[in-house]
Amino acid sequence: MNDISQRSGSLDASGLRITLVATRFNEAVVRPLVEGAGDALLRHGADADALEVVWVPGAFELPVVLEHLADGGQVDALVALGCVVRGDTPHFDYVAGEAASGAAAVARRHRLPVAFGVLTTDTWEQAVARAGGKLGNKGAEAALAAVETANLLRGT
Repeated sequence: MNDISQRSGSLDASGLRITLVATRFNEAVVRPLVEGAGDALLRHGADADALEVVWVPGAFELPVVLEHLADGGQVDALVALGCVVRGDTPHFDYVAGEAASGAAAVARRHRLPVAFGVLTTDTWEQAVARAGGKLGNKGAEAALAAVETANLLRGT
């Protein structure tokens, strides 16, 4: 492996314009994801003035707002944050699937990092554990993935 050229993006968020798109549905879990993402970005050099949080009703609405923001050309990366907990109906499958495929489509169409920090869990307890609980903060992880990918695409 030592002879193979390797590249990766840095975790330096300075100079990047990043928007967090967060769902109000299950806000008790989503708000810590937003806070974790924002804290991680600031710790990695982001300028607070270059960060924005846009709130949407639920995970199903994420793709259209991500598309609108990507179309505007004013961001270097987007971070989708939300929480969908499995219930007794197939609603979970439709909402989680459309949120994920919609976010991925925006990323490909615009060649723009769209990090997916939407928790898709079987239980509320699993969601809490991933939103700053014993399993860390998946919002922070998604934000740093957006930074690294943005820098990789920029060549830095």
